[in-house]
Amino acid sequence: MSGTNPYIDQVDLELPKKPYKITYIVEGVRTDVEVNPEEIPYSSTGLPGSLLNTALGHGLDVDHACGGVCACSTCHVIVKQGLESCNDSTDDEEDQLDEAPALTIHSRLGCQCVPNGSMDLVVEVPNWNRNATKEGH
Repeated sequence: MSGTNPYIDQVDLELPKKPYKITYIVEGVRTDVEVNPEEIPYSSTGLPGSLLNTALGHGLDVDHACGGVCACSTCHVIVKQGLESCNDSTDDEEDQLDEAPALTIHSRLGCQCVPNGSMDLVVEVPNWNRNATKEGH
């Protein structure tokens, strides 16, 4: 499943107009991703330009059991820096986040969190987010 969820309200987005950087932290390893607004969307998973969409488009594996349509909480990430540049979370996203373990005030669903490109971000993918059945090693 991927694409959009017809059962939730559409999200109000401001896509970036200039390049910016997202640093993803996965299992303690930092990976810098340069986001080029002209290449958005990177895939059909998650909202265009979302943290999930961008991670997958750059080869980073973030679990997303529902296909990035805000119907689960498996793409829960923690935005360590730059959260103020992202769209506001919706009630639908908040409802799904309630199911995620170890929530913080900086928690978002990767499929719904779209930065506007006004600043660089640092995003942690929690270790428990990793789907061991999909891991190749």
